Amino acid sequence: MLNIRPVVHLLGLLACFVSVLMCVPALADAIYHNKDWESFTAAALITGFIGIALAIAAWPKDGIKLNLRQAFLVTALGWVTVAAIAAIPFLGLGISLTDALFESMSGITTTGSTILTGLDHLPPGILLWRAILQWLGGIGIIAMAILMLPLMRVGGMQLFKIESSDTGEKFSASAFQMVIYLMAFYTLLTVLCALLYFIFGMSLFDAVTHAMATVSTGGYSTHDASFGFFKNPALHWVATAFMAAGAIPFYLYIKAARGSPGQIFSDEQVCGFITLLVVVSLGLAGWMTWERGISFPEALTLTAFNVTSVVTTTGFATDDYTTWGPGGVGVFLALMYIGGCSGSTSGAIKIYRHQILYKLVRAHVKRLFSPNRVIQLTYNGAPVPDDVPYSILAFLAVFVATIAVFTVALSFLELDILTAYSATVTAITNVGPGLGPIIGPAGNFQPLPDAAKWILTLAMLAGRLEVLALLVMFDRDFWRY
Repeated sequence: MLNIRPVVHLLGLLACFVSVLMCVPALADAIYHNKDWESFTAAALITGFIGIALAIAAWPKDGIKLNLRQAFLVTALGWVTVAAIAAIPFLGLGISLTDALFESMSGITTTGSTILTGLDHLPPGILLWRAILQWLGGIGIIAMAILMLPLMRVGGMQLFKIESSDTGEKFSASAFQMVIYLMAFYTLLTVLCALLYFIFGMSLFDAVTHAMATVSTGGYSTHDASFGFFKNPALHWVATAFMAAGAIPFYLYIKAARGSPGQIFSDEQVCGFITLLVVVSLGLAGWMTWERGISFPEALTLTAFNVTSVVTTTGFATDDYTTWGPGGVGVFLALMYIGGCSGSTSGAIKIYRHQILYKLVRAHVKRLFSPNRVIQLTYNGAPVPDDVPYSILAFLAVFVATIAVFTVALSFLELDILTAYSATVTAITNVGPGLGPIIGPAGNFQPLPDAAKWILTLAMLAGRLEVLALLVMFDRDFWRY
């Protein structure tokens, strides 16, 4: 029998934590003399009361110890719980429950798709709340990717298991100590980013909110024009650097602080990630210089920002890249699938999966003309466990199938195929903007029917949980034993 008491207890504590965070935008609205502080305060009180009640009612007698099945539940229900709670303040804008939950799920999963318009005139509390959601989702994603998914053996993530003190099916207090270190580096990056934004011309409010959205690779802006609102190229390069920093494994930052800074740039995954950004940005910049007649430095600023934004699944935009021609659209569609590194805030397939898949295909090709050849797959100088390629192939199969199913579902809602397909891809990969005139970088998701928004809300959750972590709970045996 599955014991859900620790799960409920943790969800209660999570609700309490979110209720405390609601006080921050309430204070911001109070400072700006906006009445929305009342709705934030009421939501905080209600959420806090429910959270305390759940935490006390399900208080674990032997401390918090999660087995694998409980970890799956906490991982999935944690995101659902936060999204549901965080949607309450959005209802104060007069939008529907569907729109509120879509915006909330997009924020907490760091997707960055939005149904809101007139961002430049929205109350500061709502704008700050959107940034907080993405920032909270970012640290949650890092913790999940480093501490839970490897032990769950989801999509090859066991390759990055770093918790050495507890290698069984239990999650001990030492795992939560790792979260403290991660939080420290995450906060430090955010503060540095906000400081540089402020130095190069952003207002203090914009600097803080955009720093949260940048480091979390979320992509929510306080302006309808997204990052294109800011014309200073220095700001674009700062954002490019910190988007890339948010997509690098955070456990490498910890190792660097402990005296091994070289491990960041010697890591095979990081090298592949940076090489990809440089090559694609330079290639597109050269192409734009040739095709559009703009200077190469200007083109490089434009391409480096938008390429990094899409690859890291941030979703900021300084230009509508769907107007760059069919070639540019094709490149960005391909980039949506790639993603950043494991153990980071980015989504999509992740660099290491592409690298191991390449090695697997290369080994298979060699065996075609040399059947008896023994080929050992290695990654970062170490042998790849036999179950990792299997996990990656299973993940990719489910990933592609999920995109197909959701695309077909959206097409039955009378969406054109480009909108249906790109909406599905951007939701599952947690990129943010899609392609086409409706949901492209210059549009948003408001015109979509409510049924489509519910489908995409589920897609964002599935993509954030690496699909398999959500799919496992639909197996009867998961609940039976």
